[in-house]
Amino acid sequence: MLDNWVVMPTCLPRVLRRCHTCASESFRTNGKFRVNAHHKLLDAWLLALCTACGDTTKLTVLERTHVRSIRPELLDRMHDNDPGLAAELLQDPAVRRRNRIALDWDGAWRLDTGGPDHPDHAVIDISVRFAARIPVRPVRLIAEGCGLPRAEVERLITEGKLVSATRLSGKTSGDFAFMLKR
Repeated sequence: MLDNWVVMPTCLPRVLRRCHTCASESFRTNGKFRVNAHHKLLDAWLLALCTACGDTTKLTVLERTHVRSIRPELLDRMHDNDPGLAAELLQDPAVRRRNRIALDWDGAWRLDTGGPDHPDHAVIDISVRFAARIPVRPVRLIAEGCGLPRAEVERLITEGKLVSATRLSGKTSGDFAFMLKR
């Protein structure tokens, strides 16, 4: 029997960056953009608020870009303050590198297992899909999805009752599958 689990975001992640005003380390984004025109050139920023003092920082999305080289849909989404676009841009490695930020996904995702309990089958095949690139430990997902303590999941791995083609130690943000033998 193959079950499908989905790791999905519940809100935008916190942005890890030092605040210049209060030296806090995190900012909260809500999907607001600022677009500024310089004749035929545009600048666009994603706005983020410091979680401690409320100071605003601008995360550069576009910098001195010719207006004709920007897709009209993208510009419309920025003008509409689309939170989906904000999520896409925060996932973009180029935007994160340009702004020297990291993301903190704690409390910003959930695991959808498709049902409350798993039937008592001898072997359960489970496929885990990520709706966004959220770095999570597979052991934590398996423990949460199966209702087991993490130590029990670690024991099942060492006994060979929990197997996967993907490495289960460390963090992953890519789809994987595993088999649990009871």
